[in-house]
Amino acid sequence: MPVPPPGSEGPLHALVQAIGSTQRTGPLLDQCLRDLSADQADGSHYFTPGDMARLMVGAAVPRDRHRVLDPVCGSGGLLVESHRYVRERVELNPAMSLHGKEQHAHTSQVARMNFAVRGITAHVFPPGDSLAEPEPEPYDIILANLPFNQRDWAPEDKTDQGSPWSGPPLPADPRWPEEPPSRGSANSAWIQHIAHALAPAGRAVFLMADSVANSRQPVPRRLRERLLRDDLVECVIALPPRVFGHTKAPACLWVLNRDKSARPGWGALDRRRQVLFVNARRAFEPVPESRARRLGDENTALILTTLAAWRGLSEDGAAVAPYNDAVGWSRSCSTEEIADREYSLMPTSYAVEPPSPARDTRSRVEQLKLELADQFEQMRDLELRLLDVLEEI
Repeated sequence: MPVPPPGSEGPLHALVQAIGSTQRTGPLLDQCLRDLSADQADGSHYFTPGDMARLMVGAAVPRDRHRVLDPVCGSGGLLVESHRYVRERVELNPAMSLHGKEQHAHTSQVARMNFAVRGITAHVFPPGDSLAEPEPEPYDIILANLPFNQRDWAPEDKTDQGSPWSGPPLPADPRWPEEPPSRGSANSAWIQHIAHALAPAGRAVFLMADSVANSRQPVPRRLRERLLRDDLVECVIALPPRVFGHTKAPACLWVLNRDKSARPGWGALDRRRQVLFVNARRAFEPVPESRARRLGDENTALILTTLAAWRGLSEDGAAVAPYNDAVGWSRSCSTEEIADREYSLMPTSYAVEPPSPARDTRSRVEQLKLELADQFEQMRDLELRLLDVLEEI
């Protein structure tokens, strides 16, 4: 437990009394978390915005009795939203098994407080690095707002034989049986870590930098090829820029699903060997009295409605809405077509906007950003290789 600094007993006692007199502590805590996230954004200790959490949980569709994991849980917002999502549907306290991991001790304390205030039972592991080892148990649902382009994530004593950096060979890690991820960026490591932890019918939803979806570098390209070969990718959503307070980098929302077949209790449409692409680049609204952007409830609902129709998934026994590709918004593609496009998973390459001068300009800007991201990735790899060579001299 944290020890209050000397002289803080009086103000702390007054704060506890003020909070105790509040009738609804949930909204008060939500505002505190938003303020804390805004203050810490530059240090990367940010929390997932509410509309993004609703989109991620709605895309994952957790059920009662599911085992749910967030390997970078922060304040626990995605797990709280999962609990709320299921509780509204079963109209009882869900019998879910919620698990959160967080590397930073003070942030994991915030998560425990978040669960306690809301009366939610969840297990927050002791602070540690989720990538240090494979998950020992499978999970039905995995949700993650991942750190983008995390560097030097692999400790030297955990390197693998055949990796691009030097070091003694160790037993192969089951998360990457074909080749180890690049040490220069943890993006592909996170994706394989999550995929390895999924149960036979498990689903995962996570945020990932645009470059992973379309990079021409060998490591991410081969990763996309393996994911499609295993038929794990269900949907990729291109999100609007600047809807995160902590970064201006463009990002996609990835949805993995180990069982895309039609079956009772799930969708009515067999979507094996198919992927849905949603181009939500322009699906944002301004935050009132601010220059910031947000996804917003209407855009969140539109994305989820599109995904549910593609799955043939209905709510409360209602008729399944038909799915049709929408120009500039969504497109369903076969894995064969994706393979012909060098395994690109960038939604803006498939759900293409109608021709117009503005669209041509945006497309060119998008292409230039991807090319620049590729160049940065090559620079990181070269820097690490050069450091390895210098250490051997």
